[in-house]
Amino acid sequence: MSECTHDCSSCSENCASRQDPKDLIMEQNANSNIKHVIAVVSGKGGVGKSLVTSLLAVAAHNKGKSVAILDADITGPSIPKAFGVNDRIMQGEFGILPATTKTGIELMSTNLLLEHEDDPVVWRGPVISGVIGQFWSDVVWGDIDYMFVDMPPGTGDVPLTVFQSLPIAGIVVVTTPQDLVTLIVKKAYKMAKLMNVPILGIVENMSYFTCDECGKKHYLYGESKLEEVAEELGVDVLAQLPIKPVNAKMVDAGTVELADTDDIEAAVDTIMEKLDD
Repeated sequence: MSECTHDCSSCSENCASRQDPKDLIMEQNANSNIKHVIAVVSGKGGVGKSLVTSLLAVAAHNKGKSVAILDADITGPSIPKAFGVNDRIMQGEFGILPATTKTGIELMSTNLLLEHEDDPVVWRGPVISGVIGQFWSDVVWGDIDYMFVDMPPGTGDVPLTVFQSLPIAGIVVVTTPQDLVTLIVKKAYKMAKLMNVPILGIVENMSYFTCDECGKKHYLYGESKLEEVAEELGVDVLAQLPIKPVNAKMVDAGTVELADTDDIEAAVDTIMEKLDD
């Protein structure tokens, strides 16, 4: 038997010191009460995952829920920019205090730790994983109904740390209507299954564009194959979001909280129904 690394998730040995996966979950801050943690994932970058995370959070908050976003994309954080938050976070009596958006959504991101928001984060994997743990355990989140975790793309160190260390209630997979959709979704699907994390459903971003003049839908990336993939994997399609340039402008302006969330409200309703059952 090789030397023990104490990472039971990647080991097949049935030794006496083997830990149950639940034993790896980190405790919340003593002054936090987070009810549901939802990871928003993608198999590749460039699919608009952070936008979808922001819209899910805004839609849930609009329904009267207390909402937080943990920006786990440590080296490429974009959540503070979308919400127009650039104040550095503060240390309180009982831990780190998260930033709060104009409408009351709580945020934590590496960009809020940097002197300048465009400073690069040049850290190795173990340090990045440690920051995820600090964002969970050292931050005084208070009472939160739904925390959305904006994940980096792929299936590397950070997703593994999040799935092992946080009590993930389920994941939302974000994809686009391209030929790579099957590969993208299946990678995220298989990692979730490997980590025994429930899959809440799939959100397809940039599904189509509606012409302002004629009202016709144009499928810029071709007809969607999402329904076929979802049926094959046995997961729900939560939403198919159109391309809306106005939403991109709001993200750039830091006013995503003003975005139209009509297209994603049904997805939030479905997520709430699944988690509150």
